[in-house]
Amino acid sequence: MSESDNDEEIILVNISGSDRPGVTAALMGILADYDIRILDMSQAMVQQNLALAILIKLPAAARNASALKDLLFEAHKLDLRVRFQPINTTEYQQWVIGEHQSAYVLTLLGRRVTAAQIARIASVTTEYGLNIEDIVRLSARSPLHDETGSSRACLELSLRGEPRDADAMKAQFLSISREMDIDISFQEDNFFRRNRRLVVFDMDSTLIHEEVIDELAVEAGVGEAVARVTEAAMRGEIDFRESLTQRVALLEGLDAGVLERVAERLTLTEGAERLMKTLRVLGYRTAVISGGFDFFGQHLKQRLKLDTVHANQLEIVDGRLTGRVQGEIIDGQRKAELVVSLANEMGIELAQVIAVGDGANDLPMLQTAGLGIAFHAKPLVQRSARQAISTIGLDGVLYLMGMNDAETPH
Repeated sequence: MSESDNDEEIILVNISGSDRPGVTAALMGILADYDIRILDMSQAMVQQNLALAILIKLPAAARNASALKDLLFEAHKLDLRVRFQPINTTEYQQWVIGEHQSAYVLTLLGRRVTAAQIARIASVTTEYGLNIEDIVRLSARSPLHDETGSSRACLELSLRGEPRDADAMKAQFLSISREMDIDISFQEDNFFRRNRRLVVFDMDSTLIHEEVIDELAVEAGVGEAVARVTEAAMRGEIDFRESLTQRVALLEGLDAGVLERVAERLTLTEGAERLMKTLRVLGYRTAVISGGFDFFGQHLKQRLKLDTVHANQLEIVDGRLTGRVQGEIIDGQRKAELVVSLANEMGIELAQVIAVGDGANDLPMLQTAGLGIAFHAKPLVQRSARQAISTIGLDGVLYLMGMNDAETPH
């Protein structure tokens, strides 16, 4: 250590109290007068209460000139509390080295966030060797009373370290999610997390509430038979190609005019319009890759201003469904291939793709994309997908992208 290092001291300045305009400028002005170097700084505000931490390197000359005394006096004038904490240089160097550890983001989202949920999650992160460095709120400030039941709450935790057993940790998070009605997303915090460029969606039970083939089956008078096959397919109990072939065959002879009637009554899932509006404003490309039917995908393309639709074609002859699919069936494997194709077309990495779906046939594309999200999915899909949203609407995807409500359209 050099002589000059011995003459320097590292001080953590903690300032708290009621916020008002000009606080930061006044305090920084004192430090500027003494030409004090700032090593780190963090500021947060909750209900007009300020919490400001400033890590400074204080030269001996500045100490002799009573820099800290002046800072204390200025804070007193502003009715703020100040605490000075000396930091050992060895501790500081270890902290700097810690920045080179892997960084992760844990996103906690649901209708509301409670202390019990945070306590459980914090215990798990500590158990597996991760340290919480920062916590920020991504959701808008919560009203005292929510009469609609459509509130959203989201906290983003920044973590450092290497999880000792990532699979076991994620299994605990999944257990907490089910027990405490909360979604927990755990991602590596890398360059791609805020640089996604393409978002692809399943259609049925993801962008829309309905399973379209079930709606068509009701019109054809074979609703119960088709619904049973649909449920089995979504649970992964039957091959998708075979299930689709069986179900479409039951629609033989249905008047094609029914398609328009069904399309008009389809309902978007919660948050779908807001999500699409935000993605469009921010320049993301959007696509539907669906094992459903192109007729309905094209309706959604117009309604939501989607860029691309890939879905199955119902064969129609003389104004009636033939009970067959025209062309190649889009199953799970084909969905994954289309994700790769769209990424190549855009000249982007797969890490820059987000895929969202709910069924077993969506898993290949969820696992191919950089961020795969199971949306209100069956248990099998939740367990197999890397991320899941089960408590709030489709616009919860924005939180997993690191966006906060203040910077997204409403």
